[in-house]
Amino acid sequence: MKRATIAEIPWDQPATMIDLEGRVPIIGTIRECALHFTLYKPHAKENARLLLTVPVHREGRATRTWLLEPAEIAVLAARLAEAGGETAH
Repeated sequence: MKRATIAEIPWDQPATMIDLEGRVPIIGTIRECALHFTLYKPHAKENARLLLTVPVHREGRATRTWLLEPAEIAVLAARLAEAGGETAH
């Protein structure tokens, strides 16, 4: 069985961007959440987490995760930029 990784998360998969400081969550798709992440100031990026609807495998770990950390969200944002998706300026 193939293990789904962060690089393989489809852009249209539902997800929720949450903030550890309790701000209003963003409920949308992976693409929308990655785009919003590019708009965040550094402090907000540090507090952002992305709740998935389908768990993915992390490199070097045996278990899957439902929650992406800021560095992993940044990877999605970079993937979006490389794919020619919209990015914040």
